Amino acid sequence: MYGGLLITPPFFELGPKAYLYGEKAVQMAVFADQLSRRYNVQIIFTPQYADISRAAGATKDLLVFAQHMDPIRPGRGIGSVLPESLKQAGAQGVLLNHAEKSLEYDILEKTIQRADEVGLASLVCAGSLDEIRRVAMMNPNIVLAEPPELIGVGKRSDEDQKAIQKINNLVGDINPAIRVLHGAGISNGQDVYDIIALGAQAAGSTSGVLLADDPFAMLEEMIHNVRKAWNDTHP
Repeated sequence: MYGGLLITPPFFELGPKAYLYGEKAVQMAVFADQLSRRYNVQIIFTPQYADISRAAGATKDLLVFAQHMDPIRPGRGIGSVLPESLKQAGAQGVLLNHAEKSLEYDILEKTIQRADEVGLASLVCAGSLDEIRRVAMMNPNIVLAEPPELIGVGKRSDEDQKAIQKINNLVGDINPAIRVLHGAGISNGQDVYDIIALGAQAAGSTSGVLLADDPFAMLEEMIHNVRKAWNDTHP
C-alpha cells in the first residue's frame, strides 16, 4: 500500500504542469479516468492545486496527485502548500523534487515523511544514479527516474534505454517495495512501448501528450501501449 493506495504495475503518470488548467484539465482527467478502466492501467494525474478538488470529484479510478507540497504543519506558512489541505481537497499523493521544483535533500526527506503522516503517496523525481540512490534511501512510494536533459525533448538513446534495468536493480536493492517510473524522452506510443518492454513498471509524459495535435488521442495511444507492452512481456 502506498499512502493508502495499492499501486500495481503497469501504471502511467500524466503531468499537466501549467499547460492545462480549469475546465480543460477536468476534461482530460475524466478522459484519463475512462482510459484507466478501459485498459486496466492506473493513471496518476498531477493537476494544478486549484484543480485537485474538481479532478478528484469528477473521477472514480484516477489517482490525483499534487504537483508539490511543503513539509509544514497547520499554523503559519502563508504561500506554502499544506499537506493536510491537499489530502482534504481529494489528492491521493504528491509529486516531489521535479527538475522544475527541486528540493534540498533534507527538505525532501522531511516532505516525504509529512506525506506519510497525512496518508499521501509520494512520487519523487530523481535524475542521476546518485540522486536515485539517495532518494530511494528516503523510502518514497515511487521513484520517477527522469534525466533532466530528456525532459520535454526528443527520443531516448540506446544507452538511456539500457539504463532502465540498472535503475530498477538499484532501487530494488534498497527497497523492493518502491515502484519505479521511467519518464522523459517520451513522445508517442512506441516510446512508451519500448520503455515498458525493457523492464519499466511505468512511464509518463507531459509535452508528448499535451503538445500533440490531438492530446486525447495521444494519451490513449500511450495507455494502449502501456498495456500492450506489459501483456507482451508478462504472458
